[in-house]
Amino acid sequence: MRADFHLHSNVSDGKYTPQEVVRLAAAAGVRVMALTDHDTVAGIIPAQAVAQELSIRFVPGVELGTDIPFPEVHILGFFVDPNCPEFQAGLEQQRNSRVVRAQKMLKRLEGVGVHLSWERVRTLASGESVGRPHIAQAIIEKGYAPTLRDAFATYIGRDSPAYVKRVKLTPESAVALICRGNGLAVLAHPAEIPRLDELLPRLKVAGLVGMEAYYNNYPPYVVNSMLATARRYELLPLGGSDYHGVGGNDTPIGELDIPTQVVENFLALSPEKDRFCSPTG
Repeated sequence: MRADFHLHSNVSDGKYTPQEVVRLAAAAGVRVMALTDHDTVAGIIPAQAVAQELSIRFVPGVELGTDIPFPEVHILGFFVDPNCPEFQAGLEQQRNSRVVRAQKMLKRLEGVGVHLSWERVRTLASGESVGRPHIAQAIIEKGYAPTLRDAFATYIGRDSPAYVKRVKLTPESAVALICRGNGLAVLAHPAEIPRLDELLPRLKVAGLVGMEAYYNNYPPYVVNSMLATARRYELLPLGGSDYHGVGGNDTPIGELDIPTQVVENFLALSPEKDRFCSPTG
C-alpha cells in the first residue's frame, strides 16, 4: 500500500496545484495520501475531489511551524476539520505572521543590494501562504542567485543577512490547535531536532500521537533510530516525502518505503481521533 503523508501544493510553497499533486501521486502508484500545506487548508477540498475520482484514500492535513530556542519544529496535523472556526482563526494568524515576516525580509534584502518587488513575491505565492521559497524564487528571477539552495544560503537562510524570525506558535500550542481542529498531531522531520528527548514528553502531554520516522533522505540508520524513539514514547511512526516539486533535495512522491502495517495503524486512528487531544487543548 504505497502512501505519502507529507505533500505540499502551491496554496503554500509547493509548485503544483492541489489537483496536480493528487494526479502526480496517482501516477506514482500512491493509494493513500495527505496534503499538508503550511498554515492553510485551502487545498483540501479541490485535492479531495480529484482523489475521490482516482480512488485514492485522502487524508486532510496541515503543517504548522513553531518556535523554540532550537532549529524550527514543525507539527503535522491529520484528519483536521477545515470548517472549524477556531482552527481557521489560528491558521489565519499564522499566515498573517508570514506576510509581516516576508515584508521585513524584503527590506533587509534592499539593504544588501537585492531589490525585489513585493507584488512579484505575492504573485509567486499564488495561494494563501507566503514563504521563504517564494522570496527565493524572486531572488533567482532577478539573477541574484542561481538556485534555491544558493538563495537561502546567501540571503534568507538562518544566519543569513536577510533572515527574519516570525511570530510562531510554541510546539505545544501547535499540537493544541490541531486538536481543536479535531486532528491528529504528528511531529515532522524529528531527526533534525536537537534534544528531542526533552521535547517529546511535553508534546505527548499536549496531545501528540505520532512522529515521522520515514522521511526525505533519511538513511536506514536514522529511520531505525526514529523508530526506536517512537516506540520509547509510544508514538505512531509515520512518514512522507515532504514533496514540493521545486527540485533541490525533493524526494519524489511515493518513493519512501512506508510499511503497510504503519499505514493501516495510522488510518485505524481516524474514527477515534478526538480521544487523543488534550482535555485542556
